[in-house]
Order: sequence, then structure tokens, then C-alpha cells
Amino acid sequence: MLHRSPIRDPGVSALTTATDLAPLLDRLDALLALVARSAPPAPAAPDFAAAEAFVWSAKDLRFSPVKRVNRVEMTLLKGIDLARDQLIGNTERFARGLPANNALLWGARGMGKSSLVKAAHATVNARLAGEGRTPLKLVEIHREDIESLPVLLSLTAPAPFRFLVFCDDLSFDTGDASYKSLKAVLEGGIEGRPDNVLFYATSNRRHLMPREMIDNERSTAINPSEATEEKVSLSDRFGLWLGFHKCSQDDYLAMVRGYVAHFGLDIADDRLVAECLEWSTTRGSRSGRTAWQYVQDLAGRLEKTM
Repeated sequence: MLHRSPIRDPGVSALTTATDLAPLLDRLDALLALVARSAPPAPAAPDFAAAEAFVWSAKDLRFSPVKRVNRVEMTLLKGIDLARDQLIGNTERFARGLPANNALLWGARGMGKSSLVKAAHATVNARLAGEGRTPLKLVEIHREDIESLPVLLSLTAPAPFRFLVFCDDLSFDTGDASYKSLKAVLEGGIEGRPDNVLFYATSNRRHLMPREMIDNERSTAINPSEATEEKVSLSDRFGLWLGFHKCSQDDYLAMVRGYVAHFGLDIADDRLVAECLEWSTTRGSRSGRTAWQYVQDLAGRLEKTM
């Protein structure tokens, strides 16, 4: 006897299947919408022609243009002539497409490390403008955003500009492993640093690490010398090291007098010397920052704007 399978109505089957799947499809749509909301938005294409300087924000993956950079003129930076000439030369070679080194400016606080970077950028751009060349872009990245440096480089690499990426007061604390990603970016990684990007950093530490961090690694290592080499190898990625040391009294007075002359402050020299030396003594420091702070106080007392 021949048994036949029951004939199914295709319309009923399709309707039944769609009805059964409807709740599942609704859940899938809701899940996709949730994922879309939680995923970070794609970074907008940067408009690097908008300014000569930018601040990188790792949170929104964007470059905020800086219309007016907070800097002092190169002629006002005293007592750092050798570092000035070396940094300007390195920066200008890079801006012209020639080989140049990443630079680490390290040493005494308040001696003009970050001021020199910004002044060198302005000096080189003034020379490029006189020749009708494309200006060099300055991009500041904050210490806490160093891990986002690869993203920053991926956005600057295809741009038709050259970039000076600058991190002020760069250092790493015990247990902080983000220095390893910086090492790979500077030199040694598969991609490495793009040809149109140079990295400058300032720090109070020559090796960017606290001494106890290096000592701890050395004490627990099978080969102590290898542990020390691992920690100091970060600063080795900077081909140009510029040291800044505490200034002499003569250099400090030259800084103060330079500011006073530049801003046209009317004060007798013997009174100026007495006041600014007392100012430095009460702060326990002679530096460019101390000189600037005294001159700001002096200008306020003389009711002069700067």
C-alpha cells in the first residue's frame, strides 16, 4: 500500500515560519541597535589646514585646532643657546624632508624645555613661510593619552603635511606598562613611525622612569643588566638628547633683563637686581620660570600689560 505524505500549503508554511521568527528578528534588531550605540564613532577626517597647531583628544579621537599657541619668542630664551641651535636645526631638517631625530629634552624644571619646542616650531615655520613652503604642524598629546599614539599616527600618516608630535612632562610611574607601546611607535615596531611625523618630549627624568622602578626590575631579574637595559631603552629611541641644567645667577639676571627690555618695563637696574634675586631666594630656585614669574609680578605692580 502506497503511503503519501500530507500535502502542505506553501503559503501556510511561510506564514507560520515568519510568525515564529518575528520575535527572534525583533531581538536581533534590538541587539544590533545596542551594539551600534555602544561602538565608538569613526573619527572624522581631520582638517589639518585649519591651523598650525592642534591638541589631540584620545577620548573623541579628534584634533582640536589651536588658534593662538601659548609661547614666548625665541630671543627671550636665555642660557640654552646650544640646545636652541640643535633643536632648531633638527626641526628644520625634518620640515624640509631631510633625516631628523626624535628629541628628548630633559633636566631641571622651569628651564624652558617646552618653551623651546614651541619657539622652535614658530621659528622654523617663519623660515618656511618666507620660502612659500608648507608649514610644519604641531600636535600636542597629553601624557595620559600616550596609548592612543598609534591611532594619532594612523590619521596623520596620509595627510599632505609634516607633523611635530609633542608630549610635555613625559614620564612613567612604577607599574605603568604604556611605555612599551611608545617604544614600538618610536622605533622597532612593524609599522614604525611615519616619515611625516617626528616625536618631541620633555621630562625631568633622563630615562623617563623612576629610579626605584629600574632598581626593582633589576633585583628580580635573572640577569640584572638586561632588566636595566629594558628600562633605559625607551630613552634610547630618542636620537637627540638635550640636557637642561640649573642656571647660574648671571643667566638668571640675563633672563629677567631680557623680559624687562622686551616688555618695556621702567625700573632702575639696581632695584631690578635686588628684587629678582630676593624673588628667587624665597622660592629656592633660579630658572626661566622663576624669572618669568617675577617679571609678571613686576608688570602688575607697574600697571603694565604684557
